[in-house]
Amino acid sequence: MESIETHIAKDREELARAEASGDEAKVRHYATELEGLETYRSHHPGEHKDPTSLEVHCDLNPEAPECRVYDD
Repeated sequence: MESIETHIAKDREELARAEASGDEAKVRHYATELEGLETYRSHHPGEHKDPTSLEVHCDLNPEAPECRVYDD
C-alpha cells in the first residue's frame, strides 16, 4: 500500500464485504488488522507510510521477544 490511510480504507471496504457475505473468519481478520493499524496511526500521527505487520505487532507488543532491540 502507498500509505497507512490507503491501507485502512481498503481494510474497511474488505470488512464491509466480509460482513455482507457472512464470512466470519474474514470479519475477524480485517477487524483485528484495522484495530492494529488505527492504534499504530494514533501512536505515530505524523507518519504516513504503511507499516509492516511486524511494525504494527511491535508497536502493540514492545516487550515481545521478536521486538527487542539490543545495543552492542
